[in-house]
Amino acid sequence: MAKTSEKYEVLYIINPNLGEEDTQAVVEKFKTLIEQNGTIDAVEEWGKRKLAYEINYIGEGYYVLVKFTSGPEFPAELERILRNTETVMRSLVTLRYE
Repeated sequence: MAKTSEKYEVLYIINPNLGEEDTQAVVEKFKTLIEQNGTIDAVEEWGKRKLAYEINYIGEGYYVLVKFTSGPEFPAELERILRNTETVMRSLVTLRYE
């Protein structure tokens, strides 16, 4: 029998040059998107942190980790939307093993 949902997590880095309101708008946008396609288990806003290497001459980013449960087709769509969002510098969606 195939599983209908899996546990995932997404870590994404928002451009730190956005204002606080714009940063929160991006976080809310992705929380809403995930809630529409699954269930959020936890949201951790790590805040601004130094990057291991510069991305487009920017040395820090605003980190957000979201743990969620969804069907197996949603993570690929989430990755596509994150890649096409200008304010998101990097992102990674992974399967969680707990």
